[in-house]
Amino acid sequence: MVAKVALVVEYDGTRYCGFQLQENMSTIQGELERALGKLVGEIHLTAASRTDAGVHAKGQVVSFRTTKILPSEVWIKALNFYLPQDIAVKAAYEVDDNFNVRRDALSREYYYWILNGPCRSPLWRRFTFFVPKVLDIEAMNDACHLIVGEHDFAPFSPGGGEGTVRTIYKAEVYAENDLATFSVVANSFLPHQVRHTIGSLIRVGLGKMDIDTFGKLVSSGQRGIMGPAAPARGLYLAKVNYPNFPPKRNENLYS
Repeated sequence: MVAKVALVVEYDGTRYCGFQLQENMSTIQGELERALGKLVGEIHLTAASRTDAGVHAKGQVVSFRTTKILPSEVWIKALNFYLPQDIAVKAAYEVDDNFNVRRDALSREYYYWILNGPCRSPLWRRFTFFVPKVLDIEAMNDACHLIVGEHDFAPFSPGGGEGTVRTIYKAEVYAENDLATFSVVANSFLPHQVRHTIGSLIRVGLGKMDIDTFGKLVSSGQRGIMGPAAPARGLYLAKVNYPNFPPKRNENLYS
């Protein structure tokens, strides 16, 4: 019997060179496949999002095929035993064989944390971008309104390749005490798109770019003109949304 298993994974990406396998480099995928190898033998997995170096995740989704018959709680406990402390499996499900973690995703949700106060924080330094000058949150949200909907987001991605049109369903900035959060939901994202977006929004919030200029650059179609990219450490993959995942049945596999 061959089954497909999907995992929801959380990780601190600080010390990794991104999610995807890279030769002679430490990656999230490499650690997950190493743990799976110890449990069930060689496995190749697929992820919903190939997060960049230093980017974190709360709700990454990965899948793989296996002949090993294990209940959900065993997958979770066994894999977490073998995984390093900065990676954890939060849930495990049996899914249909035709379920594709990338193609079946309806949307992906990211958020970016900015420590916006007068003093840096040693406790938050790995998970936020420190901006000491007060940000104009209202102006940043005015700019957010200009990127919601279907647009050519080439200005926010310096990489090559075709197909730069994406749809953003939601984009907003909100603040509580010294923590400002940028929340964005889209069908998918171009490489480095979110970090270039928040980098541009920070410029707006600091008064270094006005709304009219932001709007003109958004619609320019000029590759990689927006930014600069904000540091990876403030960025999190919060959730991947599907029409039929998690499965609406008992979470224990093969029960």
